[in-house]
Amino acid sequence: MTNRDLSTLILDRIRDVPDYPKPGVLFKDISPLLADHEVFAAVVDALAGSEPVDKIVGIEARGFILAAPVAYRAGAGFVPVRKKGKLPSETLEESYDLEYGSATIEVHRDAFTKGDRVLIVDDVLATGGTAEAAVELVRRAGAEVVGLGILMELAFLKGRERLPGVDVRSLVIV
Repeated sequence: MTNRDLSTLILDRIRDVPDYPKPGVLFKDISPLLADHEVFAAVVDALAGSEPVDKIVGIEARGFILAAPVAYRAGAGFVPVRKKGKLPSETLEESYDLEYGSATIEVHRDAFTKGDRVLIVDDVLATGGTAEAAVELVRRAGAEVVGLGILMELAFLKGRERLPGVDVRSLVIV
């Protein structure tokens, strides 16, 4: 399957939901994509890539859905990055702004071994705040970010600009 074919399959299976979670926001619902085994498997394979990594980070919540099978496919461990207050052990935290507010994410302090090679996976790259915060958390924990694997990048929000020096790999750019 070519990248162009995969892009078309992805776009055909993402539903736009206007005014969710608040008026003026166009939510990108990936549920139809997840329900299609063939396309979901192709997305997991494409996000996993071929570069060896030690850990795959999934950003709450939809990033978990993609990152866990990517970790399995890549032969790597899975590390959840969660909203503040959701992890039971000692954490590192990072706050950031997003399109419609602000938030704080956390990762367990002991989630990485110094020098781990880490791929961060999420569903959408919008303004880049969440991704930038996740990159900072991984680096503060002593690991190396080898890339950011994204299902869909909303280029008009310029999130990539907040990630200088990070290899951003988007399967679809709209």
